[in-house]
Amino acid sequence: MPHIVIQLSGPRDTDLGRQAVSIVNRLTAEVLGKLPEVMATTVQYVADEDWFIAGQPLSALGGSAFHLDISITDETNTKAEKARFIGQVYAALAALRPDLHETSYVHLIDARAAAYGYGGRTQEWRHQQAGV
Repeated sequence: MPHIVIQLSGPRDTDLGRQAVSIVNRLTAEVLGKLPEVMATTVQYVADEDWFIAGQPLSALGGSAFHLDISITDETNTKAEKARFIGQVYAALAALRPDLHETSYVHLIDARAAAYGYGGRTQEWRHQQAGV
């Protein structure tokens, strides 16, 4: 049940955004084992002149960048799964954007089950109902 925010540098590009969502959602399911039907994803675009790396705007540096925040329930994925996810997301988005700057981040946010949920229910409640 992750909430995913993908920030992409550059002007709005609907095709790029949809491709990025498809890639990230697929890897979220395959690598992290999350259910697609409860993934909520938003895409935000940041102008190159507003995206800075090492104090320099992308408009001067050239290339592209992304930042991905994904909230997942704490203790539902291993360090190895998270590392694999970060590597595969970067590789897939680099294939989508060949000029991708290395300083593009993936942030897995481990949210406590009692403080995170959807549909008016916490993940802790869901775990208890499932007998976990």
